[in-house]
Amino acid sequence: MNGNSVHHLLGAYLLGGLTPDEARGFEEHLARCPDCRTELEALESLPALLDAVPRSDAVALTVAGTAGLPADPAPDSVPQKALVELSHRQRTSRRRWAACVGAVAAACLAVGFLAGPLVNQPPQPDATYSVQSGDGLQLKVGMVKKNWGTELAVEGQSMPREGTLYLWVKGRDGAEERTCGWTATSSGRIRITGATPVQLAGIAGVELRDASEKTVASISVP
Repeated sequence: MNGNSVHHLLGAYLLGGLTPDEARGFEEHLARCPDCRTELEALESLPALLDAVPRSDAVALTVAGTAGLPADPAPDSVPQKALVELSHRQRTSRRRWAACVGAVAAACLAVGFLAGPLVNQPPQPDATYSVQSGDGLQLKVGMVKKNWGTELAVEGQSMPREGTLYLWVKGRDGAEERTCGWTATSSGRIRITGATPVQLAGIAGVELRDASEKTVASISVP
């Protein structure tokens, strides 16, 4: 999968309409694509809002949203079929997914849901770990569980002021992965977001390393 070919799958993934193989492939893409992760996070509350939309509004707006799509062999069955697909979040036509997501958003606005405050809240870490070295270096890593892996919110003070630094994730299976990197700042302060396909429960620790892969700071995850 490449970015252009899988981006359109985001709506289907959000509402549970991909096959297991498609979902695994999309989650691998999410771990590498910050744009898709940002868009997914902005829409994470949409399924809950969908469940709250009155049935009559969902049917009316979904039928209106799919008006320009090819008709099914039995047009009279479209409203009932659309409602069932919305309720179970299972759709096989990706063009229909795009229409349904738009219809649900319109329905939420029509019945007065304030979606903005819900979707704009920054994610809260599920776990936070930190370390302070003898020379004053401070490193804090917040970890947020995601369906596709783990998002890492990295903050540092009194960091090395030269060179390039990288954050590595060490898995409980012994595997290691470089998740993000940055150029050292003159202030010694950094704030950056990284991502790994490793689930939070599978992370054994993180390490701050320089360009030669020498460990600068290390955090163990119990």
